[in-house]
Amino acid sequence: MSVKPKLTRFNQEVLQKYQVYNGIFMNLPFDSLSKTVALLPLFYETCKNGFEAGDDPTSIVQTFFKKYQARRSEQSQINLLFRFIQYIERQVVLFDAVEDAAFPVVNNMEGIGTLRNLKEKAEAENKRQLLQDYLRNFKVRIVLTAHPTQFYPGAVLGIITDLAKAVEKDNLQEINDLLGQLGKTPFFKDKKPTPYDEAVNLIWYLKNVFYHSFGSIYDYAQQNIFDEEEIDNSILNIGFWPGGDRDGNPFVTPEITLNVAKKLRESVIKKYIKDVKYLRRHLTFRGVRERIIDLNHRLHNTLLDKENAIELQDFISELKDIRHILETEHQSLYLDQVTSLINKTTLFGYHFASLDIRQDSRVHDSMFRALVDELNKNGSDLFSDNFFNLNVNEQIKHLSNIKGSVSDIEFKDEMAINIVETIRAMKTIQEQNGEVACNRYIISNNQTTLNVMQLFAMLKIVAFGDHLTADIVPLFETVPDLQAAPKVMEELYTDSNYRAHLEARGNKQTIMLGFSDGTKDGGYLMANWAIFKAKEAMTAMSRKYGIDVLFFDGRGGPPARGGGKTHQFYASLGPTVEDKEIQLTIQGQTISSNFGTLASSQYNMEQLISSGISNRLDDKNLEMSSENKVVMDDLAELSYAAYVDFKNHPKFLDYLQHMSTLKYYAKTNIGSRPSKRGKSTELVFSDLRAIPFVGSWSQLKQNVPGFFGVGTALKVYEDKNEFDKVKQLYNDSKFFKTLIENSMMSLTKSFFDLTKYMQENDEFGAFWSLIHEEYKTSKRLILKLTGYQTLMENEPVGKASIDVRESIVLPLLTIQQYALKMIKDLEKAEKRDDEKIAIFQKIVTRAMFGNINASRNSA
Repeated sequence: MSVKPKLTRFNQEVLQKYQVYNGIFMNLPFDSLSKTVALLPLFYETCKNGFEAGDDPTSIVQTFFKKYQARRSEQSQINLLFRFIQYIERQVVLFDAVEDAAFPVVNNMEGIGTLRNLKEKAEAENKRQLLQDYLRNFKVRIVLTAHPTQFYPGAVLGIITDLAKAVEKDNLQEINDLLGQLGKTPFFKDKKPTPYDEAVNLIWYLKNVFYHSFGSIYDYAQQNIFDEEEIDNSILNIGFWPGGDRDGNPFVTPEITLNVAKKLRESVIKKYIKDVKYLRRHLTFRGVRERIIDLNHRLHNTLLDKENAIELQDFISELKDIRHILETEHQSLYLDQVTSLINKTTLFGYHFASLDIRQDSRVHDSMFRALVDELNKNGSDLFSDNFFNLNVNEQIKHLSNIKGSVSDIEFKDEMAINIVETIRAMKTIQEQNGEVACNRYIISNNQTTLNVMQLFAMLKIVAFGDHLTADIVPLFETVPDLQAAPKVMEELYTDSNYRAHLEARGNKQTIMLGFSDGTKDGGYLMANWAIFKAKEAMTAMSRKYGIDVLFFDGRGGPPARGGGKTHQFYASLGPTVEDKEIQLTIQGQTISSNFGTLASSQYNMEQLISSGISNRLDDKNLEMSSENKVVMDDLAELSYAAYVDFKNHPKFLDYLQHMSTLKYYAKTNIGSRPSKRGKSTELVFSDLRAIPFVGSWSQLKQNVPGFFGVGTALKVYEDKNEFDKVKQLYNDSKFFKTLIENSMMSLTKSFFDLTKYMQENDEFGAFWSLIHEEYKTSKRLILKLTGYQTLMENEPVGKASIDVRESIVLPLLTIQQYALKMIKDLEKAEKRDDEKIAIFQKIVTRAMFGNINASRNSA
C-alpha cells in the first residue's frame, strides 16, 4: 500500500478532522455559545477582509460592531469580545489535540532521523560497530525548565492529552464530553504558581511521557543495535530546573529544593511499584513469585521511609537475579518486561531527573562577600580580613588552595544563610537520591575565572570538602562573555587544584551557552555565530589540555531563542565542535508541543540522538572552509552592527513599553519568577528577561529577534555584487542553512498588516517603518538566497500548520491591538476612566494566552 505525501496526510488527519470536531464544538448546548459561534466566523471575515483592504484593528472591530452589533450596548459588545477570546482559546486547544493525535501518522516514525533509520544506514555502510562505539559514549540530556512560556493550566493540559487519545480512536462520545469539559474549564490562573507547583506540573511529563518514551528508545537500542547486550551508558537522561533554578527567582529556597527532590524520588519509585505489580501478576512461577512479592513490599517501604527498604543497587541486583531464573528455568517468559524495568533503573535511578542548581554570578559575588564577612566576624581563619583588598589573581590562588570548613557557625546574614543552606541541600539530596540527583551548579552570567573559583571554594568549605562530587558549569551568555570564555576556561584548566577536581570528575567539563540572552544582546546571526565560534575555541582549548568538554545549550522555543529545527543544528556541527553529548534546555511550550505525547517525545528524542551520531558518522560533514568562514564572520558583524544600532535607537525601549504587551507579562500568572531582573521602576534593557522580550515581539507579530540584521547583512553582499559568496556559504554549510531556515520561520509568523496603523503614529511611526523595512529586506533576500518562491517552501507541513494556527488567532490578535489602542486613547482622555482601562487591560492579558499557545514556540 503506497504512503501518501506528508502534506496530504496532514490535510486528512489534521485539517479535515479539526474542521469536523470544531463543528461538534460549535454545537455544544452552552449558554451564549450559539451567539458566539454564529458571530465569530463573521468577525474573522471582517478581520481578514479589513487587513487586506489596509484597515487598522480599531476600524475593523468598530465596523463589525456597526454591522452586526449596532443595537447592543457597549457592555454587551465588550462581553462578546471576551467570549470570542474564550472560544478561540479552546479552538487552539482542539487543534493542538488533533495535531498531537495525528503525529505518528503525519510523521514517519521509522524514517530519516529515527533509530531504525540510523541502524539501517550504519549497516548499509558497514558502520554498525562504529555506531555501537559511539552510542557507548554518547548522551543526550534534555533539561526541563520552569521558564514561563506555557500558558495552559494543568487541567487544560490533561484535557489536551485525553482529547488527543480520543481523536486518535475517533471516539465521538468521548470527544463530545471532553469538548464540553473544555468549554467549562477556566484558562486563567488567579495566582502565580509556586516553584513547587511548577515542579509538580513538569513531573507529570516525567511520569506520563518520558518514563515510557525513554524506556522504549533504550529498549530498542539494546535489542536491535546491541543485540540484547547490556549498554554501559544511559544514552538518555533528564535534567530538571524547577526547584533548583534560583536565578532571578527569590521564591526558590533551599527548602523548596529539598521538597522537589523528595517529590522526584517518590514519583519514580511509584512508577517502579506499578511495574513490579504488573510482574507480580504474571511471574507466578516457583522461585520467582516470592521474590517479586518481597520486592514489591520493600519498594513500598522505600517510598514510605520504613524499615526493610531497598537500595537502588539491591533493587537492580534482585531484578537481574529474577531475569536469570526466568532465562534458565522458565523459558524466558516475560523476560523483556523485566529487562525493560532494569533499563528504566539505568535511566532514572531513584532520582528520576537530575536537579540542577543555578544562580547569577553577581548574586554569588554578594553571597560570597556576605559569607566571608560573617566567617571573619566569627573568628574563622578561612579568609584574611584583607581578602577583598587582594588583587584578582591572589584571590583566585587563595580560593584554589582553600582547606577547611565553615563548621557549625550560625550565620545571620540572609544571603550567607541562603548559599550555605543551598549547598548543604545539594549534599543531602545526593545522600538520599544518589549523586546524580543533584550534582551540577550553574553560574549564569559568568564573566570571569573568579566567578567560578568563588563557587568552587564555597562548595568545598560548606559541605563537600576535598571530595567535591559536583560539577561547576559556567554559563556564558552575552557576545563579550562568549568571546572571553576560552581565556576563562584556560585559566581554570591550568589551575592545579581545579584541574585535580576535573580529573576526579572523569576529566569532563560542562560549559553552558545562552542562546536567549545571546540573541537579545547581539542579534540573531551574531549570537548563533558567536556561540559556534566559542564552541570551536573551547573545543580546541579543551582538547589541548586533555579535557572532554560538554556543551549545554540554553535554548528556548523560537528561533530567536535557539529553538526551531534544533536537531538540524546538532547534525551540522562538523569536526571542530566537541559533540560527545548533546545537552539543551526544553521549556514551556516546547515541552508540550515537541515532547507532550509518547509519539512526539520518542520521535524528537530519536531525532536528537540521530543528529548527534550522524554528525560523527557523516564523512562529508567537514569543517567550514576558510573562505566561507570569512563570509560568515562578515555577515555576523554586519548584522550585529545593524542590531546594536537598532537596540540603541532612542525609541527602542519606549516602543516596547508603550506599543507592545511587555508590561502585561507580569499579569499572566504563568510563572513563579518575576518578569524582570532588577527592581528599577524604569525599563532597563539589561533587566529585561529574554522570554517577555521575545514574546512581546511575537505578540506584535513582528518577531524582530529572529530576523533583524539578517536582511541588512545580506544586502551588503547584494550591493557589492558578491551575493554568490553567500549562496556558496548556504550551499556548503549545513549550519548556515539551518540558521536561514529558522529565520524563515520567524518571518513566516510575522504579520505587519496587524500593526501597520503604527506607521501613522507621531512618536513611533518612523521606528515601526524601520522594522518593517528590515522585514521586507530579510524576506526578499532570503527568498533570493534559497531560490524559493515562498517562505518555508521546503517545509509545506510546517507552513500549513502555522497557517491554520495564524488564521485561528487572527481575531484574537485584532482584539488585542484594538484593546491596546483603546487603553492609549482612554489614558489621554481629559477625564480618566480607570474602570474602563482595567477592562481593556484584562482583554490584552487574556488575548496573550491564545496567541502564545497557538504559536507553540513563540517565547
